[in-house]
Amino acid sequence: MTPPDRPTLGVGLIGHAFMGAAHSQAWRTAPHFFDLPLHPELTVLAGRDRDRVTEAAARLGWASVETDWRRVVERDDVGLVDVCTPGDTHAEIAVAALEAGKHVLCEKPLANSVAEAEVMAEAAARAAARGVRSMVGFTYRRVPAIGLARRLVAEGRLGQVRHVRAQYLQDWIADPSAPMSWRLEKDKAGSGALGDIGAHVVDLAQYVTGQAITGVSAVLETFVRQRPLPASAGSLSGVAGEGMGEVTVDDAALFLGRLSGGALASFEATRFALGRKNAIRLEVNGSEGSLAFDFEDMNVLEFFDGTEPAERAGFRRIIVTEPEHPYVAAWWPAGHGLGYEHGFTHQVVDLVTAIAKDEDPAPSFAAGLQVQRVLDAVERSAANRSTWTDVPA
Repeated sequence: MTPPDRPTLGVGLIGHAFMGAAHSQAWRTAPHFFDLPLHPELTVLAGRDRDRVTEAAARLGWASVETDWRRVVERDDVGLVDVCTPGDTHAEIAVAALEAGKHVLCEKPLANSVAEAEVMAEAAARAAARGVRSMVGFTYRRVPAIGLARRLVAEGRLGQVRHVRAQYLQDWIADPSAPMSWRLEKDKAGSGALGDIGAHVVDLAQYVTGQAITGVSAVLETFVRQRPLPASAGSLSGVAGEGMGEVTVDDAALFLGRLSGGALASFEATRFALGRKNAIRLEVNGSEGSLAFDFEDMNVLEFFDGTEPAERAGFRRIIVTEPEHPYVAAWWPAGHGLGYEHGFTHQVVDLVTAIAKDEDPAPSFAAGLQVQRVLDAVERSAANRSTWTDVPA
């Protein structure tokens, strides 16, 4: 039931697979735990297959369905369009929604190319002048431990940042018999591990340090170049069918970088790290301290205070579940950890709050474009086997 003093915000979600389900849970949950200035309504869910989207809407809590995303953009009862589709459709949907006066939340990476991301950022800037807001979905920023890490760096607790090490390790396609999916096709996904998961650690490294990546030197590799086609077109079962498909994206990305403050950085993104399910690792070393984070232990931040005497110095294991920590006060008592889904809920909270305040939310489409430029520089460096490739400012 909508609080009587809360205007409603009709949400139209495009896409109902993995990310669509995560976003649905966040839109449902956020108003029950946070005092939002607007009340989100799960107005319409869009998908290409009528039967599948109807089933998903009933399961995920959406009031109606559409089989054409254009109908969502046209509807008067939709004030925000949430884009959870493959990257090759992001630009068309997001630009159309912004031009129609709808706020937009778009999953990462922002687009499949710098050119598309530039078009989206330009459309977002024009829309912002009319009070229409947009945000790209780098949800790991909303993990409380990451918020604490950013706060410690901003407060100067690490001194001058000198090193950053960032990894995103998964193993879900390490088996060569795992079937093809759209994430392995460049025309749909843009890139492989680089854009799918590498984009996250690029954003996290820049977000936590407050610095931008200015240049890279990279290598990309595809370990399995052909995979079985899925059992049926559009199958999400993970069951292989007949015939083989060409893998046209990278399986792993490794690159060095330099940050705008002078720090050196190393990045690794792979979907072939057996035993690592969702290991997002970030370590930052400064002149006065260090911090370390691993998403597989997501309620913990390790912090080393280099100003302490050597006799009692060491990494401190901080359980990031206190009410003073970012977002945590709305949830459970101290020591009761949060999970993967909470980052999506926090994203909804920040976006809805910014819209109500008539402010630009973060990360903006401009920030998404900057990450896209880093990804593009990585691809160019790997293709040219160059020692250094600058990232355009």
